[in-house]
Amino acid sequence: MQQEQITQPTFETLELTVNDHVAEVFLNRGDKANSMNTTMWRELQACFEWLDSEPMVRAVILAAHGKHFCAGIDLKMLMEVQGQHEDRARRAEALRRNILGMQDNLSAMEKCRKPVLAAIHNTCIGGAMDMVTCADMRYASEDAWFSIREIDIGMTADVGTLQRLPKIIPYGVACELAYTGRNVTADEAQQIGLVNKVFADRDALLAGVREIAAMIATKAPLAVRGSKEMLQYSRDHSVQEGLNYIATWNAGMLSAQDLEEGLAAQMEKRAANYDN
Repeated sequence: MQQEQITQPTFETLELTVNDHVAEVFLNRGDKANSMNTTMWRELQACFEWLDSEPMVRAVILAAHGKHFCAGIDLKMLMEVQGQHEDRARRAEALRRNILGMQDNLSAMEKCRKPVLAAIHNTCIGGAMDMVTCADMRYASEDAWFSIREIDIGMTADVGTLQRLPKIIPYGVACELAYTGRNVTADEAQQIGLVNKVFADRDALLAGVREIAAMIATKAPLAVRGSKEMLQYSRDHSVQEGLNYIATWNAGMLSAQDLEEGLAAQMEKRAANYDN
């Protein structure tokens, strides 16, 4: 596919590249186990808001440099986010605003109209669980392991895991993981539906996820975005509400141009070529 030149942002804690309509976002604090400091939280939101708005991007891979995928929130930030005001009510309000802001930081990934594929190796704990549950799909290497670690430091996870995980895996399993904080291996993660597939190692993981993302990038972008919109809406609404929404959506968003190109490609046994 012909690709125009784009001007992409740069970040301190993330590495972003875009090739053949697929963006790759790498957590880039490998020397700190990719722990999520204040800058990373904010940059994740800025990055995924840019990805959402960039027409050339059709799919996004979230991965990480270094030995670990992500060790969760940076402990220094965890202390800072609680606030220092002497008045208990004002300190509580400041903490609430900080938590809501961090929720927005990660929700930008879920709100991104492009499918997000998380490629997870080794450590994925605490805030990293909040992050990957925002992705559309999750894939893991055999050495990956997962934990809702907040319970072990005396707090309730508050940035999305407890809200999203029960809609990804069975409710009772989500409860067990939240209450115990125990480690989940890659194989168990696949068995419970947390990850779609397990690969032998990090290299195989990245190769496999890139292949899936490349396949998505060949599809009609409007149809893919509509599919993500419908899947997320149906997750949180009744079947009837979802059926009504897709009828309304396609009444206004079904592209005659894309439909004609898709049908012609099928009949002519060739790859379809869609506009962004």
